[in-house]
Amino acid sequence: MRRDIQPNERAFSSKEVAEEVGIATPTVRKYGQILERNGYEFLKDGDRRIFVQSDIGALIALRDTDKPLDDTAKDLVNQQKERLEGSNEKEIALIDTYGNIPHDPNQLKEVFMFLVNELAATREMNVQLTNDMSELKTKVSRLQQDHHVISSSIGNSAQKTSAKIEKLTEQQNIHYETLLQQEKQKSELLQKEIQNMRDEQKKEWSSQNDFNKRLEEAIQKPKEKWGGLFSIFRK
Repeated sequence: MRRDIQPNERAFSSKEVAEEVGIATPTVRKYGQILERNGYEFLKDGDRRIFVQSDIGALIALRDTDKPLDDTAKDLVNQQKERLEGSNEKEIALIDTYGNIPHDPNQLKEVFMFLVNELAATREMNVQLTNDMSELKTKVSRLQQDHHVISSSIGNSAQKTSAKIEKLTEQQNIHYETLLQQEKQKSELLQKEIQNMRDEQKKEWSSQNDFNKRLEEAIQKPKEKWGGLFSIFRK
């Protein structure tokens, strides 16, 4: 367990650490996993990491290192172990002092101040956690509302789109039916005109045949007067 936390030391959330270090929140989680994989200890609230100033320093070191991240993480773990060992020696010294407390009021006051500072730091951490939890609940509530609004909007949009498609399809069908009817009428008129032209052509051919026939009969009668030849043009 970590013993290097200073009295009244502030706790940071992942979002605050990301802003402090200048990296993305997923990168904070990635660096935390690398550190833990190599033996680094974080304060934990369940599975959630709680960062203090020394942890921010470790993340900055990972951010700025030119070496492989695991190698830098191992160096940071060794530094943390040295701090923890120094903290453990201090704790043992305080425990040894407890036997002399009744004889040393100054040390008793110092112990009380340490406990008061630890309590204040714990309270501040609890307040920060409470604020983070409240902020998280607010975000979740907003996301749920946004999801409901988006779902409703998508449903309404789908209905409107479907109605528009049906209306356009109906209009298109009516348009096609109108065009088809117009084409049928044009075809009927064209067929009538063709039939009329054929009838006229037949009449013309019949008239021409009659003329040719009369002309041939007139030519075959040379002894008759020329007036008979010209008379065929009068008929």
